[in-house]
Amino acid sequence: MNTTIAVLGATGVFGRHLTPRLVAAGHQVRALVRRTEAAGLARGCGAEIGVADIFDIDVLVAALQGCEMVINLATSLPGPSGRGDFAANDRLRRDGTPILVEACKRAGVQRLLQQSIAMVRGAGDTLVDEDTPPTPAASLTSSPRSHPASNPASNPVAEAANDAALALEACVRGSGLDWVIVRGGLFYGPGTGFDDDWFARAVAGKLRVPGDGDDFVSLVHIADMAAATLAVVEAWPARQVLIIADDMPARWRDVFAYVAAVAGAPAPMSGGRPGFASFRVSNRKARALLGWTPLYRDFRAGLAR
Repeated sequence: MNTTIAVLGATGVFGRHLTPRLVAAGHQVRALVRRTEAAGLARGCGAEIGVADIFDIDVLVAALQGCEMVINLATSLPGPSGRGDFAANDRLRRDGTPILVEACKRAGVQRLLQQSIAMVRGAGDTLVDEDTPPTPAASLTSSPRSHPASNPASNPVAEAANDAALALEACVRGSGLDWVIVRGGLFYGPGTGFDDDWFARAVAGKLRVPGDGDDFVSLVHIADMAAATLAVVEAWPARQVLIIADDMPARWRDVFAYVAAVAGAPAPMSGGRPGFASFRVSNRKARALLGWTPLYRDFRAGLAR
């Protein structure tokens, strides 16, 4: 069944992978952007372009008119473009989400598919799922290449990001809308900037394993994240929270050793700055409810070059 879908954050890396898949599946897509000049991919694949800002409710309500579903992918995280910052991203999640919910109600949009993060549930080596109680120290705010903190458990930036994500989820759950929340693992793949940076540092001999490399990371290739989100749209498991990650959470030392081997570089040294609390999540619920299987089941497949 084809659906008229507004995608907020359509020019971000997630949106750039998802929008063409939605259009190809026959859905009517309205890409909501702040800058129309950045919407070339959405326009090129046949999406309608609308201008909206999550903090301007009147403009947002107008942009949502006639849509049956909103997919909220809006973020403001620092990325390869250099734009965005963590505080702005926290504000967008904490303060922008209630505005979006109200705009959906005013515009008569019934369904909301909300992006969240897998790090909000569980920090450590234990395999956790959607029902695991939240761990305040879990963090999405950085990568091992950029975060200044050596102890995520006492990192105020990490804690603020985690709290903002939990506030976002609470708002969606209590919205009265027909919602689904997808908690993504750490993105990698084209456009994310992560793996390109890892390989560049490996070739330069500057790749360092975070800490002793023993922490877990739950990765998801951006193409698998987009494919799973399309599956959510078409299956619509109402009022469910789903973790979208690959099948095999890995330790950072194994990920970076593989990157170095593929690049033909020396094995990375330990002692790099940690960026995330260790998190190891299960995708079993998403696989069962969506009939979805990640194409890149572990980092070895996804990082092949």
